[in-house]
Amino acid sequence: MHLLIHLTHGPEAPTQADRAFLIAKTALRDGHQASMFLAGSAVQLLKEENLDTVFGVGVTATELRNSVNEILELGGRIVLSKVSCGARGVTDEELVGKKIELGSPSVLVEMTAACDKVITYG
Repeated sequence: MHLLIHLTHGPEAPTQADRAFLIAKTALRDGHQASMFLAGSAVQLLKEENLDTVFGVGVTATELRNSVNEILELGGRIVLSKVSCGARGVTDEELVGKKIELGSPSVLVEMTAACDKVITYG
């Protein structure tokens, strides 16, 4: 099964944001495909200063960074809304080397059409 997790919660709602990453990595560990599309304030989660400081209830401070790394290592795909990045000052330079993609609304439509189920945290 291929899951798409669409996340719009960012640093202001750390537990909801953390749960989206938890679902993605759990799906990948269980042998499913998983992709994430981050929009709205969720794009700020991938800024270097937030990877180790934003965490949900019941997890360690490095969990977000570890989750992102594990998702990518297990073949997951993480796409950030290019529009949301522009509106929130997230630059391409901040994403260099992270295997993170920027995508337009049409990429979200394509990702949705290509998956079996969508889980939304928004």
